[in-house]
Amino acid sequence: MKSVVKIVNKKAKFEFILHDSFVAGIVLSGSEIKSIRDSKASIRESFCKFTNKELFIINMNIEKYDFSNDDDNYNPKRARKLLLNKIELNKLKKSVEQKGSSIIPYKLFISEKGFAKLEIFTATGKKLYDKRSALKDKDNKRNLNRINKNKV
Repeated sequence: MKSVVKIVNKKAKFEFILHDSFVAGIVLSGSEIKSIRDSKASIRESFCKFTNKELFIINMNIEKYDFSNDDDNYNPKRARKLLLNKIELNKLKKSVEQKGSSIIPYKLFISEKGFAKLEIFTATGKKLYDKRSALKDKDNKRNLNRINKNKV
């Protein structure tokens, strides 16, 4: 049986309005894929940035694999290159050049072929009143589910 690994940035939907979705591969080194398969990675505080026409994910934390022979100077938060084709990179670059738009990593998962993939979105930040309305909707939905559960 294959274990499904999905590491999700739960705050992304609360903090941002998500627009376009892209799936990118990640350049990993050594035993980082084994740490991801053990769900020892976090994309909560990470973001994507362009440098020299290439897209990198910054601040993604992948813990050192316990049984690896990596050096003592292993950096768990190093910048990792994202693999996208030129058309997708150009679309992302155009959307980031707009004011208030950014690239947010949303989900880290293992593909059917066993590669680590990252689902990224172009996003704009929510205002405070948008966040409040989202919390209100969430509370109302929870209360309705409680009422319907008690009726049955």
